[in-house]
Amino acid sequence: MGYMAGRYDVIVVGAGHAGIEAALAAARMGCNTLVLTINVDMVGFMPCNPSIGGPAKGVVVRELDALGGEMGKNIDKTNIQMRMLNTGKGPAVRALRAQADKVMYQQEMKRTIERTENVTLHQAMVEEVVVEDGVCRGVITQTGAHYEASAVIITTGTYLRGRIIIGDLAYSSGPNNQQPAMKLSDSLKKLGFDMMRLKTGTPMRVNSCTIDYSKTEIQPGDEEPRAFSYETTEFNMDQVPCWLTYTSPRTHEIIEANLSRSPMYSGMIEGIGTRYCPSIEDKIVRFNDKPRHQIFLEPEGRHTEEVYVQGLSTSLPEDVQVEMVKSVPGLENATFMRSGYAIEYDAIMPTQLWPTLETKLVENLYTAGQINGTSGYEEAACQGLMAGINAALKFQGKEPLILSRSEAYIGVLIDDLVTKGVRDPYRLLTSRAEYRLLLRHDNADLRLTDYGYKVGLISEERYQTFTEKREMIEREKERLQSIILKPTEQLQSLLRSIGSSELKDGIHASDLLKRPEVHYKHIASIIPPEEEVTEDVAEQIEIQIKYHGYIQKQLQQVDKMKRLENKRIPVDIDYFAISGLAMEARQKLDEVRPLSVAQASRVSGVNPADISILLVYLEQGHISRVSQ
Repeated sequence: MGYMAGRYDVIVVGAGHAGIEAALAAARMGCNTLVLTINVDMVGFMPCNPSIGGPAKGVVVRELDALGGEMGKNIDKTNIQMRMLNTGKGPAVRALRAQADKVMYQQEMKRTIERTENVTLHQAMVEEVVVEDGVCRGVITQTGAHYEASAVIITTGTYLRGRIIIGDLAYSSGPNNQQPAMKLSDSLKKLGFDMMRLKTGTPMRVNSCTIDYSKTEIQPGDEEPRAFSYETTEFNMDQVPCWLTYTSPRTHEIIEANLSRSPMYSGMIEGIGTRYCPSIEDKIVRFNDKPRHQIFLEPEGRHTEEVYVQGLSTSLPEDVQVEMVKSVPGLENATFMRSGYAIEYDAIMPTQLWPTLETKLVENLYTAGQINGTSGYEEAACQGLMAGINAALKFQGKEPLILSRSEAYIGVLIDDLVTKGVRDPYRLLTSRAEYRLLLRHDNADLRLTDYGYKVGLISEERYQTFTEKREMIEREKERLQSIILKPTEQLQSLLRSIGSSELKDGIHASDLLKRPEVHYKHIASIIPPEEEVTEDVAEQIEIQIKYHGYIQKQLQQVDKMKRLENKRIPVDIDYFAISGLAMEARQKLDEVRPLSVAQASRVSGVNPADISILLVYLEQGHISRVSQ
């Protein structure tokens, strides 16, 4: 027999990277929030790689921080290495990546949850979502506890009907041999949700003491201080290196000889795996022309000898894994601490969500993270943050926060999910963003801090510091645009010393800064600023002036798309009543229910001719609506 266990404004199911951000956002916005998780010792656990950031993902962590999220602050406190990637390329693809002390990361995140006002953390297995008249009213746990809520956010990661597979061995399990959630999927199916089966995997961990590092290449962190959070002032410079090695011809022979024993090829795995993070056996089959593949040896923390063997993700039998590892230079005598495995789990088709991450089928029910078909801690965290913000805003009777594709990678990710759906676990890539020159690591605060402040997740003090920075950038840009530099001997000497051609006439300081070899510090040495210009302000001035032409082009494209974004489509429009629309377009538009013509244009299966017909139909104003 069940019992009434309590009433909350928001309930978050799961305490992984999505659940944490959802709970902290809702609580910090004033909602009485309950977090229910299968095991409170696994709050913020990293079941796969011990790292945060990288291409596109690192920018997401900066965006999270600009909005008031926690991930950036937490990895800044608990990293063992920081490294800026792609420094030799343009600012649009630079990305910060941190190696984490995974135990410290977890402990620090759990402590943050425990100490945050308005959050109750409780260990429980949720088995049922309570829905009345199409509205979510709460959840019921395995022990019969019935919790009522105004909103429920489900962030179950890979736990839904989780199944671990190693060779021909398969058993029900969450990641890292945790309990799986077996009944919640059934509850969602009964509510009418379309579920899909996905797969991800993780490599083996080996003991650092048994690695011959002399056969590998060192990968140190950066010597200059780096951080994800705009609020971080203390930097960890006592860094731990990673190491690079490669597969050998023998590795490839072992894998090819044992493909018949791989559950990926024997039909034992039903779920669709990650296209952009394939297992080593998948790499060998798909890229059999490559003589070798990179293997990164990543330490899992300061107080453990466990090393994550990045690049050897596999579900091959354990005896094959042992043989395979010993064929890699430096790992000939490596001893296993954990085997690699594949994990299958249930997810929902994300086209069943609104851009707020609220489900279309059930009001006040939100989903975030891997349950929505994504992969990666960062992708999960940003969905959790947005679901938490939107659940809180709805509870407060306010307008939702929906970020556009031109404002944030978070906007790109959510729009891709709800508009296009997924076939395999979705990974955020820079190539997915058509406005990536606008969505940079360096300007996340300029893009998003206003939103974070408006919803109540950015403090007055932080907002004041931010507005001062923004004003300083504008003042200094105006100064450089107003000053004409004359070809003095001092300036000509400077230009010669940096390999830049001398001036023949006077030039605006801002135009001189557009030269690739000229940096802000060079200009400042000739015409010192009236106030102290910080490094991050100087970086912004330089990027905004150097890339002004490209940025303007992208802004013009954004304006063009905004006109279509502003053409709203009624939620209850009957697409089957629009003559001239292709049948595939009618079916896809009916499924996705885009909120604007711009979103409709991104639905797969909808072509430009369909959009033209839809525009004419909306202009006419005689709109047929579906009966609810």
